[in-house]
Amino acid sequence: MRSEGYNFRNVVIVGANDKGERIRKILAKNLTYGYRFLGFFDEKENISVTTPDRVLGGFDDVQNYLAKVDVDEMYIALHIDNVNVINRLIDICEHHMVRIKFIPDFQLYTKSSRVEISFYENTPVLTSRREPLEYAVNRLLKKAFDICFSALVIMGLFPWLFPIIMIVIKLESKGPIFFKQDRSGRDNKSFACFKFRSMAVNDSSDQKQAQKNDVRVTKFGAFMRKTSIDELPQFFNVLWGNMSVVGPRPHMLYHTQEYSELINNYLVRQYAKPGITGWAQVNGYRGETKELVDMENRVEYDIWYIENWSLLLDVKIIIKTVVNIFRGEKNAY
Repeated sequence: MRSEGYNFRNVVIVGANDKGERIRKILAKNLTYGYRFLGFFDEKENISVTTPDRVLGGFDDVQNYLAKVDVDEMYIALHIDNVNVINRLIDICEHHMVRIKFIPDFQLYTKSSRVEISFYENTPVLTSRREPLEYAVNRLLKKAFDICFSALVIMGLFPWLFPIIMIVIKLESKGPIFFKQDRSGRDNKSFACFKFRSMAVNDSSDQKQAQKNDVRVTKFGAFMRKTSIDELPQFFNVLWGNMSVVGPRPHMLYHTQEYSELINNYLVRQYAKPGITGWAQVNGYRGETKELVDMENRVEYDIWYIENWSLLLDVKIIIKTVVNIFRGEKNAY
């Protein structure tokens, strides 16, 4: 019907600026949205759109235009400083039965492109970042999945695989079977993270990341790191509540302190429980971070996960992790 010119909503935009142009492009992006853009309204000195010929007039021309042309919706893309103009436009639109919508410039407050608005009674509250896990039902769902999945892994592997790994570790090098290290958790609180020891005992393990051909890594340790077997004890961390099966990887306390000073939004990743695997890891951002940009990319993926969490996404990440283990990963060393 719309391809034949029917069933459209006629819209005008007040504000011939970047915000107005952005919403115009969105409305015109797909014919099935059902919008027909008629033009902009703005004062001449404020016009910054690339097509000034689409400007129908100034603010004082809006009332006459609505009286003559059938307009369904008006989008206001003005700065809040124009509150008197906005109030006048509201009165005009309601008099002519034109639905009015506002395009607030959230970028003045946040770089996030996925803000969320909640209502506390009649008061709108802007949240700069959407976090599905802030809802109790989602946290309960994720917790239930973590407990069930971890229990299955432990019951399936602990009786036979753990003893074999323990014996090989003890035979190959001196030292404890498990490697215990304080790492950064949810809300940046530290916790004791467990792994199978994959290195010879050394004094730099709390500050120095594992590198390619690292002399500290034992032969069996290299195999464990390549296949992520060394991470298996962290399923106990999940049962204890320190970690989740999926989430941002927990970093050493030293690196959390270092990178939080270099990357402004670094600590946002600490909003969620750390995971045995994560969205950044299955997208190639695991292992040593040689350049600052490597950590910036990891943080970007971690924050994306926090903003877009779903149980289906967790399952997808787990499947990709298993596939990557069998394929082999170049950064797993």
